[in-house]
Amino acid sequence: MTAGPDPRVPPSEPPPGDGPVLERLADAVTASDAPQVVFALSRHGRRSVVSGGTAPAPPLAVENLRYEIGSATKTFTGLLLARLIDSGELTGGEPAAALLDGGRPTGAHPVTLAHLITHTSGLPALPAGFFLRGLPAWTTNPYARFPQDRVVDAFLRHRPRHRPGTRWRYSNFGVAVLGHALAAATGTSWEDLLTRQLLRPLGLDGTTLRADDSGLDAPGHGRNGVSSVPAFEAGGFQAAGAVRATPHDLLTFLEAHLDPAGVSPHLVPALRAVRRPVLRRGIGHRHVHTIAWFRHPTGGGPMYFHSGATLGHQAFLGFRADTGTALAAVCTRRFRAHDPFVATAYALLAQE
Repeated sequence: MTAGPDPRVPPSEPPPGDGPVLERLADAVTASDAPQVVFALSRHGRRSVVSGGTAPAPPLAVENLRYEIGSATKTFTGLLLARLIDSGELTGGEPAAALLDGGRPTGAHPVTLAHLITHTSGLPALPAGFFLRGLPAWTTNPYARFPQDRVVDAFLRHRPRHRPGTRWRYSNFGVAVLGHALAAATGTSWEDLLTRQLLRPLGLDGTTLRADDSGLDAPGHGRNGVSSVPAFEAGGFQAAGAVRATPHDLLTFLEAHLDPAGVSPHLVPALRAVRRPVLRRGIGHRHVHTIAWFRHPTGGGPMYFHSGATLGHQAFLGFRADTGTALAAVCTRRFRAHDPFVATAYALLAQE
């Protein structure tokens, strides 16, 4: 791999017929205009990876580094919930407050685990007091200042304006609460739960929940693409945004959704479950959601996707069963107005 702003591909000769794919990926890398960018695509199990960026190449090839995927973490949390439902440990209808505060009256219309994962709980995007508490670290790590106990306490104190299940509102707060509720229901920390139920069975050895001093974590950058940003600390929001992973691990995760039969048998029902629509909203019910993914139509069939961002990274994950295609795209730069990265990745998957 060579340093510089131009797209980079592994030095080995690509298989015949992969040239057009690599060209499209290279165009996507260039269009993203970020310090480090990786577009990794799998078509029927054959992988093509192109990386590049405006920053000098790090000691390790950028496609072997771990990237913060932000809200795309919710696809892991949704699959985890589907797994626990399939195993019979949960139904999805459990009131979250009862799990988090045993013996607490739940009322006639409680917020359930299903409400939390589908963003229909009535909770706001972030809990009350988040901005005030996070303000001193707003440009570094505001989430780290809101740990688990504050997330849970804010949820137990919250009084929804609308009946749960009646309105859709995207909520990091809600999915964070879900993670703590799953931990309480199983008597296992969310990190251990995720590791045992998903990461190990899928062989995701390059996936973790926090940065370390191994040198394997891609450095984050600000909007200007130059200034450095500290590694993301999720605080009490792990289930909503803590996952960091290599592009190849992300492709493995997506390929499991395309071919569930090729992974651990106990995950097959859950992988199939997260592809089923559970919510339709908007004019003509055009916006379709599963418990883990946004789902949009294409000419050949549905496309499943989720994006995410932290203060220094962005990510886009998606797959299409009709073409057997999975796309994991990551870059190091804070989201900015009219940022081309997500739109570029979405268009690439839609056209594949």
